[in-house]
Amino acid sequence: MSLRCGIVGLPNVGKSNLFNCISSGKAQAANFPFCTIEPNVGSTIVPDERLNVLEKLVNPKRVVPATVEIVDIAGLVKGASRGEGLGNQFLANIRETDAILHVVRCFEDPNVVHVDGSVDPVRDKEIIDTELQIKDLETVENRIKKVEKQAQTGGDKEAKRLYNILLQFKEVLLNGKSARTVKFDNAEDEKLAKGLFLLTNKPVMYVCNVDEASAATGNAHVERLKAAIADEGAEVLVIAAKIESEIAELDSYEERQMFLEEIGLQKSGVERLIQSAYSLLNLQTYFTAGEPEVRAWTINKGDKAPRAAGVIHTDFEKGFIRAEVIKYADYVEYGSEAACRAAGKLGIEGKEYVVQDGDVMHFLFNV
Repeated sequence: MSLRCGIVGLPNVGKSNLFNCISSGKAQAANFPFCTIEPNVGSTIVPDERLNVLEKLVNPKRVVPATVEIVDIAGLVKGASRGEGLGNQFLANIRETDAILHVVRCFEDPNVVHVDGSVDPVRDKEIIDTELQIKDLETVENRIKKVEKQAQTGGDKEAKRLYNILLQFKEVLLNGKSARTVKFDNAEDEKLAKGLFLLTNKPVMYVCNVDEASAATGNAHVERLKAAIADEGAEVLVIAAKIESEIAELDSYEERQMFLEEIGLQKSGVERLIQSAYSLLNLQTYFTAGEPEVRAWTINKGDKAPRAAGVIHTDFEKGFIRAEVIKYADYVEYGSEAACRAAGKLGIEGKEYVVQDGDVMHFLFNV
């Protein structure tokens, strides 16, 4: 399972700097190179210090991290919902992503022209929100036309449920709010809502692109944006994309760390961004650890053992018998699988076991 995040924003807000920073392949301690899938799509690793620890303990032939795909989506302009500029392509690209990384300009630079003549992150955010909301409203109204009669006259409970969900979405969209602000009381409604694939119902993280001096602490523009999105429950990440893209070009990990520390950062903004994006999508990691390889596997939070096994191969899920589980902390404390087994720290779990982040697992199956 690989997640795909789309970088969106107005022209000249720093999307390409951010994408280039990720695509350098040096954003982390990078033994794992960046790979270009298409000109605007890249795949990079999800940084996880636990992999490095397991590698030292197990000494495998190879290490395979979890990955994230980042899509650099062309800059949006007013009227995109009507197909202006690259509007139709822009909206189609967003629809194919799992989450949105909304880059907002929070730096002053007379040499970088702003499309609207001044730096105002709240206005910029609202321009993109409005275009996506208009498109979502069109989608919702079309679906209402299809299910309204069935919901009001027939005995189809699911049609009635969907109709009520659509009405809730329509109300917030008409009021200039995004679909993600609608909260549902039960999992069935959430599932139906997700099945509508609304653009503004995707999880979003706001990436405030600041100048070098504001990299560690943010600035007044960042604070204004935070106040404007307080009711969304969205995460805000501060990153100085220009300086970080330059730092990412340095050859050695030590040099990159030294320059990051000079601007007051322990981790690069890209590393924080990728980890936050992983969390944004409600994903977590479990590990397999043996002499051939140590590997991170991506699953949804709440997945049970058979589903986690199926990420390795569908046969593992179909023929699942049981899982052997060692907690990551125990693995580190005792130093090996054999030592954990001897100390009684290896658990045998069945089909109902909910996998926890960091579990080190082996699966027994029969097909």
